[in-house]
Amino acid sequence: MRTAHTIEELDIFVWEGKADIVERVVRCMSSFDVDVIRADDMTNSPERNAARAALAVISVSVIDSSGGGARLRDWQAHTGMPVIWVGALPRERDPAMYPPEYSHVLPLDFTCAELRGMVTKLLTQLRAHTAQTLEATALVAHSECMQALLHEVDTFADCDTSVLVRGETGVGKERIAALLHDKHKRYGAGPFVPVNCGAIPDGLFESLFFGHAKGSFTGAVGAHKGYFEQADGGTLFLDEIGDLPLYQQVKLLRVLEDGAVTRIGSATPVKVDFRLVAATNKDLPQLVKDGAFRADLYYRLAVIELRIPSLEERGAVDKIAIFKSFIASVVGAERLASLPEIPYWLADAIADTYFPGNVRELRNLAERIGVTVRQIGAWDAARLRRLIAHARNAQPAPAESANEPVVDRSKWDMAERTRVLEALASNAWRRQDTAQYLGISRKVLWEKMRKYQIFDEEPETRESEG
Repeated sequence: MRTAHTIEELDIFVWEGKADIVERVVRCMSSFDVDVIRADDMTNSPERNAARAALAVISVSVIDSSGGGARLRDWQAHTGMPVIWVGALPRERDPAMYPPEYSHVLPLDFTCAELRGMVTKLLTQLRAHTAQTLEATALVAHSECMQALLHEVDTFADCDTSVLVRGETGVGKERIAALLHDKHKRYGAGPFVPVNCGAIPDGLFESLFFGHAKGSFTGAVGAHKGYFEQADGGTLFLDEIGDLPLYQQVKLLRVLEDGAVTRIGSATPVKVDFRLVAATNKDLPQLVKDGAFRADLYYRLAVIELRIPSLEERGAVDKIAIFKSFIASVVGAERLASLPEIPYWLADAIADTYFPGNVRELRNLAERIGVTVRQIGAWDAARLRRLIAHARNAQPAPAESANEPVVDRSKWDMAERTRVLEALASNAWRRQDTAQYLGISRKVLWEKMRKYQIFDEEPETRESEG
């Protein structure tokens, strides 16, 4: 499990200008799971791995270069990364250039300990912010499909049986697992232990899951509880369960059947009592047919199955509501209150954008837009439209992905048109009431009616009333 103080899964973009700092950053971070990327010639936002955290280390000499300040502000707005400044002079001497949001600074002769300490501090802030952002948006459920899912969660939350959560990448499977945990009368009072099965290194499965006794191997200076024991009395959430190798599946099944684990280096079994929630974006029945997943484990996991709808299935109402929540968390309530309402064209652009990465991808775009708005203090149409266009152009073609289904946009458009029609009918075709019902502005509703060729009092509606 990742802890807040661990430096891992991190990309550091270094813009060194006239300072010689790239090699020092590489040397200081060489013992961690960190990729250091030189960004000196970057004029556009970098290609980022959405699954990894990212920050920048920038020399103040960049500001002194021709056009450096303007380029830097654009770069910050595009990436939304926190920045560690490196310079000889205190940043407080030029508060206009160094916004208070980026208040981290190191001297030119920084030590490895100083850099690691600041990186750790920023990572803690980043992960706390991500957790708060997810919390703020995870329960948006205006769409019927999400309301139906939450009803299923309420129905099965207090069962002791295992639950399999299915859904595409980025739909929020861990949040649904956490809801199942929180709503359980008994296990909800215990720990919630999330584990990414796709990130378990070879050879460490037994130590991580079963734990080890003191002195069981070189370096085992103390006893260690594995994930099974850590989840005792609570919920063990196994994400990406489809990535678990067969030999590890056998060991997981044995624990589920016996209700006991034996630490490495010990002969004494330890009883464990936890509820298992597993999640996957893969077709487990097909993996069973292919011999890549054990049938007995699948049936043990899938006592209850919950499927999380994709963001496209949830439709424009949820998309816009989630986007607004993300924007509020990034810009800040006080700053947002001083700005005009989110413009209709922006909300409509978000509604019309396809997000293969679902909520996670929408969050990334919202953070970039939020940082831009926070820095500029306005809804700059030209800049924001470029961000949206960049996000759309960066998306992989669905047909080239073996793991993501091809989305039929015509079916999605028809489903969206049907939702708008039903909302209009429910509100007696009053546009203002319908817009409020859908959580959008009247202008956005008008644009949707024009896009989907919905006219006041559809012919079939008039015929049915006649």
